[in-house]
Formats: sequence, structure tokens, C-alpha cells
Amino acid sequence: MPASLLQRSLAAVWHPCTQMKHHETLPLTAVVGGEGPWLVTEDGRRLLDGISSWWVNLFGHCHPRINAALRDQLERLEHVLLAGFTHPPVVELSERLAALTGGALGHAFYASDGASATEIALKMSFHMWRNRELPQKDRFLCLEGSYHGETVGALAVTDVALFRDAYAPLVRQAATVPSPDARRARPEETASDVARRAAVALEARLEAESGRVAALILEPLVQGAAGMVMYDPEYLRRARALCDRYEAHLICDEIAVGCGRTGTFFAYEQAGIRPDLLCLSKGISGGYLPLSVVLCREEIFRAFYDTDTRRGFLHSHSYTGNPLACRAALATLDIFEEEGVLAANRKRAELLGRLLEEAFSDHAAVRHLRQRGMVAAFDVAGEGVADDFSRRFFVAALEAGALLRPIGHTVYFMPPYVMDEPELRALVGAAATALDRALT
Repeated sequence: MPASLLQRSLAAVWHPCTQMKHHETLPLTAVVGGEGPWLVTEDGRRLLDGISSWWVNLFGHCHPRINAALRDQLERLEHVLLAGFTHPPVVELSERLAALTGGALGHAFYASDGASATEIALKMSFHMWRNRELPQKDRFLCLEGSYHGETVGALAVTDVALFRDAYAPLVRQAATVPSPDARRARPEETASDVARRAAVALEARLEAESGRVAALILEPLVQGAAGMVMYDPEYLRRARALCDRYEAHLICDEIAVGCGRTGTFFAYEQAGIRPDLLCLSKGISGGYLPLSVVLCREEIFRAFYDTDTRRGFLHSHSYTGNPLACRAALATLDIFEEEGVLAANRKRAELLGRLLEEAFSDHAAVRHLRQRGMVAAFDVAGEGVADDFSRRFFVAALEAGALLRPIGHTVYFMPPYVMDEPELRALVGAAATALDRALT
């Protein structure tokens, strides 16, 4: 009898961020199709994709507009090197992304994934200061609990113990500053009070490291892998002002929180600021193809503009600015512009928030129910919460018909922007069922 797809995968595929031995008891799900917010498994089940397949499929699976754009591009050009060459999709995408920043971030450098974008931004910052004869500015700051990727360079600004400690001997660790996590509010404090307190600590660090800090990197408004930590935009405003005062770059990692996730196309817009460097990935291609991009200010680009190759930005990879991936991103931007996505998401987010309040606000094990746009989360604590809660909940959610994958004891929702009311109700209902099963 031939081996099943699951058996073949377990034998041949080393799955990411996974202890493979867990799959002796934890089910592996074989997906053979997708449509809109639904995934179709090998055995014919349909699962609601409540996390946009690791936060990437903004408009669900097999979107007809993105499919059509890729078919068209396949007949034109699949790939060409971007060193010494260019092509229409990468030029148009760069222009349109720059326009979305109001022209403030007018130069785009491409890669394939979020961790690579982080490394590009860090290298750009460091190299720019060196080109300006300030080589002592070689230190980076990041928030407590920050996550910016798992390559060696990105791990330097990732403060998640599981990743950081495993590879510590390889990493030049950045300094951390307190997170403006709104859950840290003292009695009578607001989220903006917490933000101001965290900004005071940031200022103290910048003062202590005066003249040495190249950049502060952060995820605006929501720290994803830290457990959907949410904070007030006031922190971004103060961080921007402090970076200006101490001549450090502000790097906004919008790999997860960009492309409409928090209610505006870029999360930083809610603070009325602009970063010096902006990292995008995940949803920028609609979840279709690996693509990331770093957008930067003119002054950074100009610091590299020289006849000396050593003063140029020394970074590349073979698939930089791949035409197919850029075309998927252009189709994604078309959907945003032509279908009123952000306005529709405000209504969708309001409904999701209301459903979550109804289902979980009085639950004895639920803490800190919170939401920012199309990101919602709550923490689970109290008696009956096992150490393996995340795996128990994940399995129970699959049995209830939904893909929901907690981060530790934090249950979160990042659904694609195509879920209608019945599907959102079904997703929240599956989460409620899964929570009760995971706690028994």
C-alpha cells in the first residue's frame, strides 16, 4: 500500500520551527487546496484559516485577481537578475510603494523574506554611518520581547529566549529597551502612560550610548511573536523624536503589521510619523510568493552613491526583485486601491471585536482581550492551563474546523480580509470550543 502524503512528509520534510518528535502525537495536516478563507485537506475537510497561513494570505487562497496577474506575467518574464538589469514589475512596485509613503521613502531594495529585510535594514544603517565617517555608530536597540527574524543577523535584534539562547555564540546581541506593552499599565495608568514610561527608558539608553547607536528597530503598534503585544502610538511619536535628537535611525519592521493589518496600510501612520527604513514582507505579495522589501529615505540612499564600490551597499541574492513576486505584489496593491479594503476592514474588525467580546470577555481563563485592526488576541491563565496549552488548543481548533495556532498561552486571530460574518462567527465559535477542550 503506497505511503500517504503525511507519511512521506514526515519522512522527507524537516518542518520549520518544529520539534519533529512532537509529530509522533501531534497531527500533521496535509493541505491539498484552498479557496478564499478556507483550506482543504487531503481527507476532504475544510478549515477556516484564522491566521492567514502565518500572516501572509491577506485575501485568502487562490484569489482570482492575483492568479490572473501571475498567469499573465508567466507569459512575459519569470526571472532576470536585478544587478545591471531591471524590468517593469519591479519599477512599478517601487514607485507605488514610495507613493504610499508620500514619497518620503523613495528607494526600494528587495529580498525574499522578512529576516532578510531585517538584515538589509541593519546593514544599511551601519554602512551609512560608516560612509559618513561615523563608524562608532555600530550598536542597535530593540524592544524587550522583539522578534525580527531567525537568521544570524536578525537574531541580533530578536529578544525571544528560545531563538536567542540557542544560537547566542553566533550572535552579536543588540541592547533591549522596555516594551511599551499596554498590559504593563499600573493602577490608574492608561496605555499612553505606559508608552511614555517606556520612552523615558529609551531616552536614558540613547543618552548612555550617546554617539554609538546606529538604529532602533521595532514593530509598530503590535509585537507579533512576543504574543501580540499591543501598545499606544504615543511610543512611536516619542521614539521618532528621540531618534532624531540622538541621530539614530528608526527602523519600522512592518513585515507582519503592514499592508492594512492594524487598520491603516502602514501601522506607523497611526502615530503621524515616518521611519528612516521600513521593512515589508508577508502580505505584500498576498501570500503568493517569497518577497520582502526595505524602503529608505533619500539621505540614506545618497550616502552610498559613489564611484567607489566599497561605498556601495553590499548585499544581493539571486532572486532579488523577482518579476513574478513583484507582479503578485502589484495585484495585491490593486485590490487595496480598487476594492476599498481598508474601509471594509474597519467594519470587519468591529464585528470581530464584538464577537470576541461576546465569547470571551467573561471567560474565567481569559486575560487582556485586545485588538488593533485585524489583529486580536487574549491571554489564557489560571487553574487548568497546562504547559502544553498551545499544542492542545491547536489540535482542538483543527478538530473544530479552524487553523488557530497560539503563541505560548496567547490565542490570537489574524484572519484574511475576505471572511464574511458567518465565517467570522464560525471562527470565534471554533476558538471557544477549542479553549474549553484545551482546558479540560
